[in-house]
Amino acid sequence: MPTVVLGYVPKPEGEAALAASISEATLRGADLVVVNAHRAHHGESEDGAAAELDGVRSRVESAGVTVDVRQPETGLEASENLLAIAEEVGAELIVIGLRRRTPVGKLILGSNAQRILLDASCPVLAVKSD
Repeated sequence: MPTVVLGYVPKPEGEAALAASISEATLRGADLVVVNAHRAHHGESEDGAAAELDGVRSRVESAGVTVDVRQPETGLEASENLLAIAEEVGAELIVIGLRRRTPVGKLILGSNAQRILLDASCPVLAVKSD
């Protein structure tokens, strides 16, 4: 079965990537693996993060797509986790979200996004939020 892998973060760029990954999985007749390497920060609860991922799972399932939600706890960078999982499942596409950057921020695209774009062994769809 073809597989699309999504790098998800609970932010506008993550929501845009989620919508695009559901569309791509539906178009390709593929399963969707959602990888969330976002860690709870000060003031965020683990329960809130779990509820967020439950909502993601429900949204994907309601679109008729088979989903596997993963939250790796390996200590690796988010990009390393995403690339490793994409290799493991033989992904045919990786979907990530990008956010707008200031001119200085553009110099460092975002280390995770840059690594995924450059090191992925399959096509990468980079989606901007509105």
